[in-house]
Amino acid sequence: MIDKANLLAKFDLIDEYWTPKIITELNDQYVKLAKLKGEFIWHDHENEDELFYIVKGQLQLKFKNRDDVLLSEGGIFVVPAGVEHLPIAEEECWVMLVEPKSTTHTGSTQNERTVQVEDQEWI
Repeated sequence: MIDKANLLAKFDLIDEYWTPKIITELNDQYVKLAKLKGEFIWHDHENEDELFYIVKGQLQLKFKNRDDVLLSEGGIFVVPAGVEHLPIAEEECWVMLVEPKSTTHTGSTQNERTVQVEDQEWI
């Protein structure tokens, strides 16, 4: 299926923070959008890299064993598999994520914020 989409229009469909929504797929990967605000949780993705692309705002990524990274609009960063990280958005941040279809957004950490792979929503 070939469809086109407008990222900004897709962001208008998101009304909750820290709950990525799938917008398309390619090569066994999902492209997801999320609105972020506040602090998430420490987590890692044992077997998957995670790409962050900042569409709007700023995102700080804290790490336990390396320097923190601050991303602004247009910024891109890949968190390697197995690296524990803590995303923080002081103000609302819009992010595009590219990751394998099997990726749970809280990685190996399971809590009330976890959206299971089978429950991920398409917009």
